Amino acid sequence: MEVFGSSGTRGVANEELTPGFVLRVAKAAGTAWGVERVAVGRDTRRTGRMLADAASSGLASVGVDVDRVGIVPTPAAQLYAEREDVPAMVITASHNPPQYNGVKLVGSDGVELAIAELERVEDVLLGEAFATARWDETGRAREVDGVRRRYVEGALEALDRDRIAAADLTVALDPGHGAGSLTSPEFFRELGCRVVTVNAQADGRFPGRDPEPVSGNLADLGRLVRASGADVGIAHDGDADRAIFFDESGSYVEGDAALAALAAAELEAGDTTVSAVNVSQRLVDVVTDAGAEIELTPIGSTNIITRIRELEGEGRRVPIAGEGNGGIFFPAYRLSRDGAFTAGKFLELVADRSVSELVAPYDGYANVRHNVEYGSTAERDAMLDAAANHAKESDAELNTRDGYRLDHGDAWVLARPSGTEPLVRVYAEARDRGRAEELAGSMHDALLEAKASV
Repeated sequence: MEVFGSSGTRGVANEELTPGFVLRVAKAAGTAWGVERVAVGRDTRRTGRMLADAASSGLASVGVDVDRVGIVPTPAAQLYAEREDVPAMVITASHNPPQYNGVKLVGSDGVELAIAELERVEDVLLGEAFATARWDETGRAREVDGVRRRYVEGALEALDRDRIAAADLTVALDPGHGAGSLTSPEFFRELGCRVVTVNAQADGRFPGRDPEPVSGNLADLGRLVRASGADVGIAHDGDADRAIFFDESGSYVEGDAALAALAAAELEAGDTTVSAVNVSQRLVDVVTDAGAEIELTPIGSTNIITRIRELEGEGRRVPIAGEGNGGIFFPAYRLSRDGAFTAGKFLELVADRSVSELVAPYDGYANVRHNVEYGSTAERDAMLDAAANHAKESDAELNTRDGYRLDHGDAWVLARPSGTEPLVRVYAEARDRGRAEELAGSMHDALLEAKASV
């Protein structure tokens, strides 16, 4: 796909991702869908309203009515799409920095479009084969209220509220100024938790921290956990489809460890889970212990969703899937990543034991990550060639499903281009931190040397 990557299309707003481009995407989607109504939602980003206006105009121009659902978490827009039986466009760049924005396309079943469906929209876009509507057949827009509230109620109904409330938990919450600022505080309070917050004012400039919920951005949350005596810390990204956790001491919990703990509670013999090529050995170990199977895809929610649907079509049970970045699916609930619901499932487990006890079986793994920016296609291609040469010189087992993953038995390293930013990402994992740093550093140095040669 030229336009839609692993999680939609994104770029720096008003530079790469312009209103004109979003309008054309909306015209293509409206044409390809051939429906009468489409919902348009957005996260809190400064450019969100501008781009949502462009999307609405594009849809209206091809004769489609627009339901403007306002600022909502992406899973709330997905729930609206499912319940109303209308597709949706969500204006969000998820975890990307404040200057970015993007577009996610959601089907009338509330699920992000699979690869084949995205390619159909892309064909219309690239061929400019847009529908046309007479002046008196253009679409109309209407504002829709209550979407956030219905989303909160739906998630509450699917969780064991009594179990969580009985544990009398204190939750320290950092929604990162994103869409979750408008839903998650009330959600956790209605689960019976005491809630304290930081960065909980909806603000598209993201003054308190960048939207990505990684350890380096979450120091304030760790301090809040310690100061408040909270049982758990919870952080979201910009559109609140991800959840990352801190334990009761204010220590960051690796997303891979949280995924492993949740998977251990869900998987049974004969089940299948789906994750990406950067999967942690933590999850592999859980799958083995449960007598289940694991399927790996290229990184990104679109790829994981596509494979889940294929497996379910074969009659296989997939109770949990996702990545170690906090984006987790519980397909029996809904086939969408949902930060609040994921956190609710985590709280069901924390009701019986502390976070540190819950994730202790998945300690002992060290993760190292590096990002290398590129300013041109030539720099990117040179770095990927360097990664390929690095792989050839290694005696590790090579997986090229998405980038270059080298499995050494005791550790692995992966280099791949980001699907959403001008970066080549390097991931490494080992039982020994020095070993992980060595593998990541060697790959990182090879990429930097190649970039400098351009």
